[in-house]
Amino acid sequence: MATTAPLFPQPPAASPLNPPKISSIKVLAESPDLTSIPSTYAFTTHQNDIDTLPSKEDEEDTIPIIDFSLLKSGNPDQRFKVIQDLSKACQDWGFFMLDGWQVVNHGVTESLMKRMIDACDEFFNLTEDEKREFEGKHVLDAIRYGTSFNASVDKVLCWRDFLKVFVHPEFHFPHKPRGFSELSMEYCKRTREVAKDLLRGISEGLGLEAGHIEKTQNLEAGLQIFIGNLYPPCPQPELAMGIAPHSDHGFLTLLMENQIGGLQIQHNGKWVKVNSIPNAFLVNTGDHMEILSNGKYKSVLHRATVNKKAKRISIAMAHGPSLDTVVSPAPELVDGESNPPVYVGMKYKEYLELQQSNQLNGKHMLERVRV
Repeated sequence: MATTAPLFPQPPAASPLNPPKISSIKVLAESPDLTSIPSTYAFTTHQNDIDTLPSKEDEEDTIPIIDFSLLKSGNPDQRFKVIQDLSKACQDWGFFMLDGWQVVNHGVTESLMKRMIDACDEFFNLTEDEKREFEGKHVLDAIRYGTSFNASVDKVLCWRDFLKVFVHPEFHFPHKPRGFSELSMEYCKRTREVAKDLLRGISEGLGLEAGHIEKTQNLEAGLQIFIGNLYPPCPQPELAMGIAPHSDHGFLTLLMENQIGGLQIQHNGKWVKVNSIPNAFLVNTGDHMEILSNGKYKSVLHRATVNKKAKRISIAMAHGPSLDTVVSPAPELVDGESNPPVYVGMKYKEYLELQQSNQLNGKHMLERVRV
């Protein structure tokens, strides 16, 4: 069903909830005489001014790789080992690469991933008038095409166009280009199954029952969001940023890209370049995983850089609880004396709306619910 009906009443005037119309970054990047970027896209402190490590520079800073096939293994020793590895990755990094998932019958094939990237590229190549049909009026509209993050409040604009779509518990999607909706429905279904299996393993790693997160957070009605990102070539990548440092809402985000690098994550105070394995998922834990685990697992700060030569496309699949779920630390993980709750509960819908209505600023939303 391709509908843009909002989930919330829409304020009538331009506001942080109602971003103003701003030309897409694709149009700007393809301007024939563009040799420098407008000042509205220039970050005063650029990402390369901060220490950055390549992902394989240091053995201690090697991004964890989780073999998904072992998580589905019938061998209890193998499963126990990978759950421990998964727990350590969530605790130390809040990020890991997911390998070995293609051997499991979830149907997220290499072919499906490539077709999704190609279809996303085709969407961004629609005319501006065609894409404008999908511009949202509210940050929580079911279908929303736009630029930057929230152009009404961003002090510096990001070198990025995006398509955000709520695809579960109800499936919405643009009806253009032809076939994109049907292809995406299949992809979203398959990635949701991968996320559910990961959350079962993560739940066990916390010492909870495998189905704890799924049951207590109402994942059957959980929110899944498709986010397609376009980062065109930039004439001054040393000044611009694809997306500013931030953490994600929800429990897990699964990301794939067109093999053009740009993602960086913060680890031990330094930015680590993510050189992904071909056809692997990049997975990061979100703010609500940090809340539910009472701080044992960390949501990771990450950002996207840009380059002069190549267009980068990424597709992120965000997985959270149902909109009406109040997420707070799991009672089994806290006690009144030695390990008191460090976060207060907040309805997911309220958290999501507040985060999406403000400019990106690290983990500022998480700080709002910290005791």
